[in-house]
Amino acid sequence: MSNPTETRTEVRFVTVNEHQSGQRVDNFLMAQFRTLPKSRIYQMIRKGEVRVNKGRVKPETRIDEGDIVRIPPVSLTPGAENEIPIFWKERLIKNIVHEDERLLVINKPAGIAVHKGSGLPYGVIEILRAARPELEFLELVHRLDKDTSGCLVLAKSGKILRDLQKASMNKRYLCLVKGYWDKGRFDQHAKLDIENREHGERHVVVSPNGKEAHTRFDIIEHYPKASLLEAKLFTGRTHQIRVHAASMGFPLLGDERYGDPEVNKAFKSKGLGRIFLHASSLMIDMPPYDYAFSAPLPDDLNKFLNNLR
Repeated sequence: MSNPTETRTEVRFVTVNEHQSGQRVDNFLMAQFRTLPKSRIYQMIRKGEVRVNKGRVKPETRIDEGDIVRIPPVSLTPGAENEIPIFWKERLIKNIVHEDERLLVINKPAGIAVHKGSGLPYGVIEILRAARPELEFLELVHRLDKDTSGCLVLAKSGKILRDLQKASMNKRYLCLVKGYWDKGRFDQHAKLDIENREHGERHVVVSPNGKEAHTRFDIIEHYPKASLLEAKLFTGRTHQIRVHAASMGFPLLGDERYGDPEVNKAFKSKGLGRIFLHASSLMIDMPPYDYAFSAPLPDDLNKFLNNLR
């Protein structure tokens, strides 16, 4: 079976509209080329093939309404968008917990990344863009790890994206940790080095030279050899809850990076198939709007807790 014939696009000059304003250049290009590998997007930026108002840019450069973006010619493989399974489109649409003219909120399932990359052909953002092609703008406001479920917010315009990123957000998670939590309410302030690497992969560690990080843990329920906690984030560092909990001797169950392998193995035999971390609620203070969202604990985690009881 032969490969689909590649087509070569022409150079284009696109004027940024009000919905696109505020986007990073890399995200703008990913929306323009939804089937193009992420590596090619960054390559064209790095080589200076992409220009904004005739000037070179970086991936994180933000564009404004009225800017003129030079988009270079690229080779595209037709039909790549059809590779997103209908199953995922239907599942994410079904998991929408709120939608209005400004934003869209889903209860993200575990097992799906928020965006493509590192060998993943698609993520939540690509699936929703394909499922809702009528939306001119759709961008992630924040992120969740692949195996973390729960509240995930997407903006429908550049202005709303900027407003949401400046807004005060109250994020709360449910997590099941190893052992008997005897600290009641506890605020962990350990600084985190989010740039640390082990075997080429990000491995966040507590370090006096790291960035400020603050997590508040509250006990919800005790189980045999485990405790269900609510974690409130005051900062949003990479893997913050996981590393803070582990640093206190209470690693999250099912956490293959920062957890206890033997304990994970024991609880896997009891039915825990992934890390027990769920973004349960999110409140956003964005005058004149105040939002409050919640996402129920997924069936797999509920079933596991019932088995523990």
